Amino acid sequence: MSSSAAFDDYRAHLDDYNDRRERLIKASRDVTNLSKRTIFLLHRIMIEADSDDAAASAAASGREKLREVQTIYASLKPELEGDRFWRYQRQVSPGLQEYIEALSFAHYLEHKSLITFEEVQQTLCDSDGISYFPLSVSDYLLGLSDLTGELMRFAISAIGRRGGRAQASQVCAFVRAYFERMTPYIRDLSKKQAVTAQSLEKIEDAAYAIIVRGSEYALPQEMLDDIVAQSVSKFSHDGDSTR
Repeated sequence: MSSSAAFDDYRAHLDDYNDRRERLIKASRDVTNLSKRTIFLLHRIMIEADSDDAAASAAASGREKLREVQTIYASLKPELEGDRFWRYQRQVSPGLQEYIEALSFAHYLEHKSLITFEEVQQTLCDSDGISYFPLSVSDYLLGLSDLTGELMRFAISAIGRRGGRAQASQVCAFVRAYFERMTPYIRDLSKKQAVTAQSLEKIEDAAYAIIVRGSEYALPQEMLDDIVAQSVSKFSHDGDSTR
């Protein structure tokens, strides 16, 4: 092969790499936007709905919205065949982690449990059960770590509603049970764990303030509701400042 032909071959290879990389970056941004919209949708339904089946309804709406993401990933299967996924993982990971965050939030609302690795992988498969690309443990854990911020916002917003105080305590126990066990052996997980600790602290502060005030002073329901409203306002503002 002549030098000219060799350089033409290198150029074609680099052009193919850069073009595919740009397509994956764009797709990852689309996935991120759709996943964020799904999270906002879940919060909005839970805030506006006042029924016992609100969580199931929110989860169903969220899963329906996330089908758009799954369609995008199905279209990316040819781009990520073989070892290409690992070559382009850094371009795929941001959107994938956001998708896992949205999916795990919908799963928690419906089942009050943590979605498993296998359940996430199943949502990234075609009708024959063939995966679009392999799901890495690091993307799974990093996506779950982001869930704690949404659980914090969900708990704080729920406190002022009927049954919300018990719900906040339930979220607090859930985050403590599952996320304090995570160890930062995966790149970037240690930073996310610091945010997890902050989210847990805010949930605990809000829940404990209400429980202690109510039991210590035997406050009337109306006065307790005022304290709840003040706590929700304070911690919601703190939560927004950390976004």
